This record gives sequence, C-alpha cells and structure tokens, in this order.
Amino acid sequence: MKDLFDKIYADKGPLGKWADQAEGYFVFPKLEGPISNRMKFQGREVVTWSINDYLGLANMDEVRKVDAEAAQAYGSAYPMGARMMSGHTDLHEQLQDELAEFVDKEAAYLLNFGYQGMVSTIDALVNKDDIIVYDVDAHACIIDGVRLHQGQRYTYRHNDMESIDKNLMRATKMAEKTGGGILLISEGVFGMRGEQGKLKEIVALKEKYNFRLFVDDAHGFGTLGKTGAGTGQEQGVQDQIDVYFATFAKSMASTGAFIAADKEIIDYLKYNLRSQMFAKSLQMQLVVGALKRLDMLRTMPELKQKLWANVNALQNGLRERGFDLGTTQSCVTPVYLKGSIPEAMALVKDLRENYGIFCSIVVYPVIPKGLILLRLIPTASHTMEDIEETLNAFSAIRERLESGVYKKMSAALAESMGDY
Repeated sequence: MKDLFDKIYADKGPLGKWADQAEGYFVFPKLEGPISNRMKFQGREVVTWSINDYLGLANMDEVRKVDAEAAQAYGSAYPMGARMMSGHTDLHEQLQDELAEFVDKEAAYLLNFGYQGMVSTIDALVNKDDIIVYDVDAHACIIDGVRLHQGQRYTYRHNDMESIDKNLMRATKMAEKTGGGILLISEGVFGMRGEQGKLKEIVALKEKYNFRLFVDDAHGFGTLGKTGAGTGQEQGVQDQIDVYFATFAKSMASTGAFIAADKEIIDYLKYNLRSQMFAKSLQMQLVVGALKRLDMLRTMPELKQKLWANVNALQNGLRERGFDLGTTQSCVTPVYLKGSIPEAMALVKDLRENYGIFCSIVVYPVIPKGLILLRLIPTASHTMEDIEETLNAFSAIRERLESGVYKKMSAALAESMGDY
C-alpha cells in the first residue's frame, strides 16, 4: 500500500512544480500599501492592474469610515452562529431586500463567500436525476460545484450556441429517462477573457427546451447594465435568469456574495444551502459595509462612468497599437502575446522592474502553450497618466519580445523547464 503523500512528493501539480522559480514574484506576490491604482511591490511603486476594485470603493474615505465604525460597534464576531440558529439580524434582511430590488428579483439570500456559495448553490439546486449543462470555460467554483453532482453533466464549447443547442438536446433525452430537470450554468462575464456569456441567445432556447438558467455574474455586477445590475440587464434578459449570483469581492470591494431569484426558490435554497446552514453568519461589519457600498452603486453613477472612461481609453489605446485583446466585452482586458513560459517570466519581470507596471500573467496550462496572457483590470481609480504609461510600456515590451531579447534572457530557465 502506498503512503497517501507519495503522489504529493512525486508531483506538485502543473503550477506547484515551478514554485521555486515563481513563488513570491510571479505567484503569491506581495502588494503593499492602500488599495489603489498605484501600490508598492518589492519596495517600488507600480501601476496596479491586478485588483478587482472596479469602482474604486476599497480605499474611499467614506467607505473606510463606515467599515471602521461598524467594526467598533459590533466587533468581528457578531452575530455568532449560523443564520438558522443564532446568526440572523434585521440588517441581514435589509441587505437581502435591497440587493433583490437592485437586481430586479423577488428575493435574495446572503452568502459568506462567493466560491463556497456557488459550490453549495449548485449542490442544492440539483439531485441525481437532474442534468447540468455548463460552459467548458466556467470558473473553478462552478466546476467544483458540478463535481459534487451525482447525476449526468455535459459541457458545451465556450459561448458556442450550436454546442449549447446540441448539449441541451442530449440533456433533454437524458432527463426524459431519469425524470429529472435541466440546469444550464453560464457566467455573465468570463473573468479570464472578458467575454459576456451569450445570455440573450441562451434564454431564447427556452422556447425549444425546458431548462433553468443559473448565471454567475461576479464581474458583471456593478459594471454592466444601465444601473449596474449586471450582464442580464445589459442584454435585456434579467427577468429570464432563474437564479442570479454575484460576489461582493469585485465591484463592492468586500467579502461575501448573494443569490437572487423568485421568492419560492430563495426560500428553498436558504433551507438547503449546506455552506450557509452549517457555517457562521456573515459578520455584521461586512453586512453594514455592504449596505453602504450598495447605496453608492445606486446613487453614484459617476463611479461606473469613470470606470468605463478608463476601460475605453485603455482598450482603445491597446487596439490602436495593434495588440490582440481577443473578444472582450467587459472591463476585463486580456492582452495576448506569443511566447514561452520562460519568455513570459522575463517579460513580466521587465515590466515590473523597469516600467513600474504590475499586471497578472497567465500561461500554460491555463491557456494553450505558446501564448502569454497579460490580464489588466481597469478601475475607476486609475488615471489617464496610468493608462498612458501602460500603453508605452506595453509597446516597449512587445518590441523586446519580438526581437528575441526575452528569449536570450530566459535561455537558462528555458533549458531547465524542457517542453514548457
């Protein structure tokens, strides 16, 4: 019999195997200072494009004041216990009601964390007779939720309507055998590529197939739609989303999440969501802080306007310089370059050390070999100066990449990494 840890000693995983070369710089980097457009990285000031603080709320004086006052009034423990037992308050209910109204749903329910909540919601919505149909590029929290499912599941090609149709047909045939139903899961905005899910086209298929639609709108909530209510509002199909999910970790610059749907569905979920039934309630300082942030989303449209002015300036500037941004339809700004992992590491180090630009790097196995993805997240706190510096820096690093500078710089690392 093997030791349980033998597999760990033998294989650290596709990313973990490079921990010695990457940790502390390329992964698990330490950004310091107030959350803002410019922060400190290893003692240097950098323009920060890796913080999902879309509306720039994280370090606003009025937000920090409310957070501090709530912490002083309630501490970090209150209320103690799970919601069903002793962790329920009027303010939890108030936040739920205001969130439901904001996203145009009958009811909402708070979740302690987005990832945990998504996994648990999927688990609660389906049983072994039901069939799940979901996008192959879905976020890890969706994939992990689907893994819990004991019934049949089908993946469709990313945002591919022909594939969605085909898999709904397969799901329908399977559901007729099992006597179950069909849950289709899409993201409102796919956080890596920035594409919106094809929600309008998907809901049109309800005329052909009997299914329910569950949308993860973590990146759309607060950034898309006339009022910021998200991708469904942006595409004019919010009423056709059966279960709507969003997190506080992006536009709300906090911790927590929520689901929204018809009241009967929410009533069912709050009595069957294991991650909430058996976990401590969202603490009051976060609830009070979320109420303040939601009020700012409703009453300060200039925040979203400033965000999109920056998004358009950055994305248009990059495209004008010939950069490939894929098919992003959101604030998420992916920049695709061609190169190896060692070249990517040399490029990013140059970008940070010599140009003062900090953005996330994505390489194989998350994307195909030979591609480098630099992922930028514009926020309302960025300035036109930040954008101009970044555009100039990207033009410079592309020239160095194409001329082979990074290939030479990373030759020794490339040799040690072999096929990578």
